[in-house]
Formats: sequence, structure tokens, C-alpha cells
Amino acid sequence: MRTRSLVPVIAFAAACVGTTAAAQTTPNYSSLTVFGDSLVDAGNIYALTGGATPSASAGYFQGRFTNGYDYTDLLSIGLYGTPTTPSALGGSNFAFGGARATNTTNLPDLQEQLALFTASGQQADANGLYVLNFGGNDIFAALQPGAPAGYANDSAFLLQAATIYAGGVQYLYDRGARNFLITGFPVAGAGLNFSLEAEGYLTTALGNLNLGSDSTLLRYSYLDFFQRLTADPTAFGLPANLNTTTTCQAAGALPDCTGYFYFDTVHPTAAIQRAAFNDINRQFNLIGSAVPEPATWLMMIAGFGAVGWSMRRSRRARMRFAAA
Repeated sequence: MRTRSLVPVIAFAAACVGTTAAAQTTPNYSSLTVFGDSLVDAGNIYALTGGATPSASAGYFQGRFTNGYDYTDLLSIGLYGTPTTPSALGGSNFAFGGARATNTTNLPDLQEQLALFTASGQQADANGLYVLNFGGNDIFAALQPGAPAGYANDSAFLLQAATIYAGGVQYLYDRGARNFLITGFPVAGAGLNFSLEAEGYLTTALGNLNLGSDSTLLRYSYLDFFQRLTADPTAFGLPANLNTTTTCQAAGALPDCTGYFYFDTVHPTAAIQRAAFNDINRQFNLIGSAVPEPATWLMMIAGFGAVGWSMRRSRRARMRFAAA
């Protein structure tokens, strides 16, 4: 990601969080496949750069862009006892630090990651869980002066990002995947308005997908998570005086980073990643050790947020892929 801060939201109105009840036919998901950016990169950039980035000497942990495992690693450990393995080393984590939903970098962006998955020969698993974690780098691009190259304006760029992002779900569904976790655009602070705009486009694009009643789509809002965490860090097992301005690196608090939100100027610490994992698991019961939170079910009953994202609609998706 670019070196802009994912500043926690201090005042965020309505959260975009929701779920449908997980319906896999095994006790737990039989596999986990990850697509995304540096928030969930388990070592693909590290492998490509021969261990230069992210550097262990700067406190980065085993190729991750923080000081420990990310939330998808923790999910994998909870399900199978081991963290995710980067696709560069033969695993099913295809995330690359710096990747966007749009095809606008020289790194494997979303569609290229899907192409890598197809080329790997890994078959879609109807009982597996597919995580898509993009959007931050697209917001950072929109924050740069002028519109991103090739786009009339920032809104056109964000619309394309959201459409491709949602289309990734359709691509995987068409190949046999049935269970999806998709995260929202995470950048708050100066990027909050862009994130909210992109979230609106994403909601529309997800609603236009052509998914069957055998699918489950879980949508998680980073913005809501940041708002709740900064309002009461203790609710997530974090110190009440959680530092949300100084980075762990700048404070020289390595390797534990206790009491810090940020590891570097962009990425949250491993403690925040763990808090996100716990929050996701509480809401969606991904490792079978909890039931969805009552508030989540109330959202579903009331029709708030993601009840329209259950993806049981019959309309055609607006985006298709031609990945080899």
C-alpha cells in the first residue's frame, strides 16, 4: 500500500455489516483461499523481492506487513492449525501487497490474482471459504492529485474498482466457489468520503450479481470495525489508551507493539489484526466456535445493511472476467 494512514474513524454513521447464515456441508470450511493486498499478504511480495520487502530487520513478521499474523492467518490457524501460505510458495493465499481492485498497477491486482488461482490448477471448493480483501490502494490512488490515469474522474475510477471487486465474487462462483467473505473499502480520515462513495458502488454491484441460493456472501466493514474499536478499545481486549497516532516503529516498541494501533504508517499491528479476526468470527461464526452476534441477526431481520447482499438475486452481473 502507499504510505497513507488508515486513520480510524472517530465518527462514522451507519455500519455496512451483515451476513447470511453459513451453509457449508462440512463442520468447518474445508479450505481457505485468500485474494487481496498488504493487509492479508502472507509473503508473496516477500518472496518476489527475495526477502527485502517487507524487511524482517524493520520488525515485519515472516513476510507479513505487520509484526505478526494477519486475520486470515488466524482464521487458517483456527480452522486447520497452520497460517496461510503464499501462492508463490505453492499455497492458497494469492494476496500481494500494493494490489488494487482495479487493473492499474504493475503488481498482480484482483483480476491477475484470480488468473493466478486458475493457472495454479487449484479447483474451486464448494465447501471452502474465499476471502477478498481489496480497496485500500484504490482509495489511496483516488487521493492523489487529479484523476487516476485513464479515468475521467475519481468517481469513475471508484465505480470501476467496486464493479471489478464485486465481479471477483461472480468469477469464483461461476467456477464452483460458494462461500465468500468480502471486506469493504478501509481508508478513513482523508479518504473517508471516497471509501463511503466506493462502498455505495460496491453495494449496488454486489446486488447485481447472479448467484444462486446455494451461495453465502459475508460482507465485513473495516470502517465500522475501526469506529467501534476506537470508541472502546477495551471491548476488543486492547488498552483503553490505545495509541492511534504514533506508529510502533516510530516509537521503538518492537517487536510486541503493545498499545499501538499502527505498526507502520499504513498497516495496523498484529493486535489489531487479531481484534479484527475475533470480530469477524463473532459476527460470522467462521470456525464453528460461536454463533453470530444478536446484533447481526437484528440487522438481517430489520433489513439493515446487508440483507440485500444475501446474493440470491437472479440478475446478471455487470462484470465478467476472461482470466486464463
